[in-house]
Amino acid sequence: MVKDILKNAEEKMKKTISVLGNDLSTMKAGRANPTMLDRVQVEYYGSMCPLSQVANISAPEPRVLQISPWEASLLKDIEKAILVSDLGLNPSNDGSVIRLIIPELTEETRKNLVKTVKKTGEDSKVALRSIRRDSNDKIKALKKDGELTDDEVKKAENDIQKTTDKFVKEIDSLIEAKEKEIMSI
Repeated sequence: MVKDILKNAEEKMKKTISVLGNDLSTMKAGRANPTMLDRVQVEYYGSMCPLSQVANISAPEPRVLQISPWEASLLKDIEKAILVSDLGLNPSNDGSVIRLIIPELTEETRKNLVKTVKKTGEDSKVALRSIRRDSNDKIKALKKDGELTDDEVKKAENDIQKTTDKFVKEIDSLIEAKEKEIMSI
């Protein structure tokens, strides 16, 4: 029973790290990266689809993204979706492809982006702590039901804390790497 709780907590923590990694990859850092457009949704035959499912996205130059829709009729919809997104980029449409020029980051923009990265990291740590708390609550419930001894509870809570610490360190290293990437551009 305790092993299931620990395994479940670790799986949830891994998912939290995975979500953080995805979030960090979509943050623009002055370089063109196709993952920046992962959250852009385009209307396609009446339903919303991720941009990557209706167009090819490439980075032919360090600061340029090129979007080649699979259907020419989607150009206007893609352009509109980019404009309403929170990316702050202006698409340039030449009739067959859309180009996005990624602006150079100013010092102020870099600092604001680093703040956003740190906040995202802190939100992930809060999620980890919530998972830890839920797991500890389940363990305490087992003790209350008489299924665990005090020593077993202490050991299980220790194991959960070690797992939490491991993932917090992983978050710290991801955040640190992203900060270096942003400030070195």
